[in-house]
Amino acid sequence: MERISKGNNVIKTQNLTKLYGDLRAVDDVSFEIGSGEIVGLLGHNGAGKTTIMKMITGYLEASTGDILVDDMDIVSQRTEIQARIGYLPENCPLYSELTVIDYLDYTAGLRGLKGELAAKAVRNAIHRMELQDKALQVINTLSRGYRQRVGVAQAVLHDPDILILDEPTNGLDPSQIQHMREMIADFGQRSTIILSTHILQEVHAVCDRVLIIRNGRLALDSKIEDLEKGQRLILSVDSTMDEIKPALSNLSYVRSVDFMYEENCRNHYALEVDVGDKPVDECTAPIAKSVMERGCTLYGLYPEKRNLERVFSEINSGNGILKEEANVA
Repeated sequence: MERISKGNNVIKTQNLTKLYGDLRAVDDVSFEIGSGEIVGLLGHNGAGKTTIMKMITGYLEASTGDILVDDMDIVSQRTEIQARIGYLPENCPLYSELTVIDYLDYTAGLRGLKGELAAKAVRNAIHRMELQDKALQVINTLSRGYRQRVGVAQAVLHDPDILILDEPTNGLDPSQIQHMREMIADFGQRSTIILSTHILQEVHAVCDRVLIIRNGRLALDSKIEDLEKGQRLILSVDSTMDEIKPALSNLSYVRSVDFMYEENCRNHYALEVDVGDKPVDECTAPIAKSVMERGCTLYGLYPEKRNLERVFSEINSGNGILKEEANVA
């Protein structure tokens, strides 16, 4: 199913910074999120993810920088923007003495929904989060997983254009996690979603794009599919480095050759290549030809497979570099 587009750049942050005294919780972060995108926001505890989400929703003021939602400024048009956003905080505050249905009815009133519109919104939220059997139960008697479902129900109650979810699968069992994934994918057909989670598989399962935050700064902004393509080829031959380097010296797009490991009398090398916007495997044929013309036995030549876990680990170990330094789009 194609997603319904409601505009161009729904969310735009420019040089977003949040200071707590001398601490830069968020440091000069800029990005754009288009209509209908599902974007994963990743980073270790304290990286600045929750602070960014709170600033986008208008619950926390930025120290410097701008936040625009469809060209509306969060400072001057906070109420209009918040009316379009559904927000699940990391620790969702619930009125635990109310029943599920009473809490959602109260939330509908806060959203300006009355009468049949409020009743319909509550019914839809209960159905969407499969809370039918818990609707008349007092919230403080629910399990952690069901309380989390109630939190999501209040976020989607008014069918928002933008859904911001901070750790939505926190406390859920495997079957509930699967249901949450399905709900996010379904809501992504008509809404823009920002999803923060510690579970990388969640991002890979439901997101189109990932933003990785490190020490308050934007370290990576990439589509998932582009992230996994990489820009290296793995070469398997029977030759030494002294034989391989001359074989590739006439190929300008081969930027570096690094020895990886030896196995079964075959040496494996990582070739860093730069082919611009072209697929990295387009240069395999001339590389293979050059290697074999030098008398090397070629056993394999294929693009390196990267995954989100590896990239996340590289960035947070300090081996990765920041977005502005790497020029990652």
